[in-house]
Amino acid sequence: MGFDEEGTVEMVGEEIEDDDNDDTEPHKRGPSGLKRASTAKLREIFNKYATKEIKGEKFMTSEDFVRGFLGLFPDKNFNEESVYLLGGVADTNKDGSISFSEFQAFEGLLCQPDALYKTAFQMFDKNGNGCVTYTEFANVIQKTELYMKVPFKLDGPFVELYFGRERNRAIPYSEFSQFLHDFHEECALEAFKLKDPNRSGYITALDFQDIMLNVKNHLLTNAVRDNLVQVAEGHKVSFPYFMAFCSLLNNMELIKRVYLNAAGGNRLEPVTKEELLHSAQTMSQITPLEIDILYQLTDALHQNGRIVYTDLSNIAPENYIKKITARLTDIKAVETPADRSAVTAILESAYRFTLGSIAGAVGATAVYPIDLVKTRMQNQRSGPIIGELAYRNSIDCFKKVIRHEGILGLYRGLVPQLLGVAPEKAIKLTVNDLVRDKFFDKQGNIPGWAEVLAGGCAGGSQVIFTNPLEIVKIRLQVAGEVVGGAKVRAWHVVKELGFFGLYKGARACFLRDIPFSAIYFPAYAHTKAAFADEDGYNHPLTLLAAGAIAGIPAASLVTPADVIKTRLQVVARSGQTTYSGVIDAARKIMREEGPKAFWKGTVARVFRSSPQFGVTLVTYELLQRLFYVDFGGTRPSGSELQKPAGPAIISSKIDNADHVGGYRACLPILHGIETKFGLSLPRFQSTLTAEAMKAKKL
Repeated sequence: MGFDEEGTVEMVGEEIEDDDNDDTEPHKRGPSGLKRASTAKLREIFNKYATKEIKGEKFMTSEDFVRGFLGLFPDKNFNEESVYLLGGVADTNKDGSISFSEFQAFEGLLCQPDALYKTAFQMFDKNGNGCVTYTEFANVIQKTELYMKVPFKLDGPFVELYFGRERNRAIPYSEFSQFLHDFHEECALEAFKLKDPNRSGYITALDFQDIMLNVKNHLLTNAVRDNLVQVAEGHKVSFPYFMAFCSLLNNMELIKRVYLNAAGGNRLEPVTKEELLHSAQTMSQITPLEIDILYQLTDALHQNGRIVYTDLSNIAPENYIKKITARLTDIKAVETPADRSAVTAILESAYRFTLGSIAGAVGATAVYPIDLVKTRMQNQRSGPIIGELAYRNSIDCFKKVIRHEGILGLYRGLVPQLLGVAPEKAIKLTVNDLVRDKFFDKQGNIPGWAEVLAGGCAGGSQVIFTNPLEIVKIRLQVAGEVVGGAKVRAWHVVKELGFFGLYKGARACFLRDIPFSAIYFPAYAHTKAAFADEDGYNHPLTLLAAGAIAGIPAASLVTPADVIKTRLQVVARSGQTTYSGVIDAARKIMREEGPKAFWKGTVARVFRSSPQFGVTLVTYELLQRLFYVDFGGTRPSGSELQKPAGPAIISSKIDNADHVGGYRACLPILHGIETKFGLSLPRFQSTLTAEAMKAKKL
């Protein structure tokens, strides 16, 4: 039909807001989750594209609807018959004109959960009487590219079973949906018979490839398409093998469930053939031959005798429905990963650095008051010289800051924090992604030790920004504790410390940041995977939860290093103990305040770091989803995947702002007719077709 790779329905949950709230009525939400467009809005759009007028009433022609409104078949030499057939999905009276009521009714149909099958049915129901006759079916199917490649026997026994021996039975919608599904499988059988005229039950590997490319091409991913002959090992392909191969591709969503059952829900767990076969026998009707073919396919890709979830995603046919966050940009920097160059890798790092900066600033601002309370609690000395404690606990500290310094007191030092946290978080996220990318195997998996190493490298790299930022921030945060003291400015702190002074306590920073990141990033990756739905998709709330949960062990376990760092970087007031280094600080704190002092501010630190990293990571990943740029490298897992069904069908990437309500799903559903049923209509006009259409008009 002339669709490109963007012809997919994109499913979005709560992560985006409906962008046509002003044009929709909430009570008109269809079962699919799409909101119906308002009558006024549809009328405005209809009048914009309708070019035909009869007795003062406007109508759309098939060309208005298909080429003008939907934007399909843009070429000059477009196939008029294909346009006419597609226009019939909205033209229920089949009179060649689409009225506003028909236009509105089709918008409502697109909101139905079975819109794909109903749209296909309306294309075949050329008389508009709610049934499909044999003649109607034959007229449409003979115009498809499938029939041109495989001249199906329309008077054969299969068609007789549905339309009767005399082919005079009309099929209602419910029966036609089953017929359409079965018909495509029958086409594959006919293609096999054509390649096996002697009825030997075998065809050559090249014939097998030819059938799959011509009849089942919509089920083939690039990985499968490139290995068809290799899977057959150059030998003849038997009929049972051919049927099992087709059945496997049709049942890949079920195979994924079988895999998850065998792997205990862990998408990274390698599963052997024996384990998958056992799981298949206990929960489904997948045959041993299908399992054999599955492992032949995966062995052709990486040859290790085991499969993981990503293998199944590489083999599974593309569904016409995807679950994906809305994209504000969709840029393809390289056509294929093989085209990726050093310059592309640098641009990718710059892209991640920019998004990481924004994410870091958002996360820091969200939890800054908690960070200030944490710092004040950690700096509070409990030795015999200091006297009465200023704060009893974190809540008491929070209240006293507001009472004595006002709400803005909770944000003392925020500006230098934001100036520093942008590059700090950006370099941490960028380095973690960069190092992780180096250790991913062909299956998209990474060993645990590599995750820890990547996190540690990220933590170590950030200290170049962290230390100056931390020492200035901490001195500003504790400045408010001195009643009547002079106002401290960030620039004055920098001048006083000098360049080398800004790195005071850097060893403690390394001691804190390297283990923190080494714990945090692997914990986040695995928690995120655990929270993904059964199709591997992560809703933004699960990203936030994963980021927050991973921050709890990471933040709490490195609190002693954070306490030492704080003591080294704060200017000791009169009577307070001074420290010459990490070891000296650890000894004196232990001697004067006991082991509990190392865990001061743990609660505040967890309550600050945990939500901060949760907000930062969810922002970072959502920004990558929103501002999508394909550099040919890895993408955050759980951000996009194919999904066969779901509660909402919403196209989040709309090229035409007039595609509102149910029409947001129109192009993807028309594409689905092609990809699910293999019913492609010719895009260009042939000489014979042009003459036939002229005769029809006359």
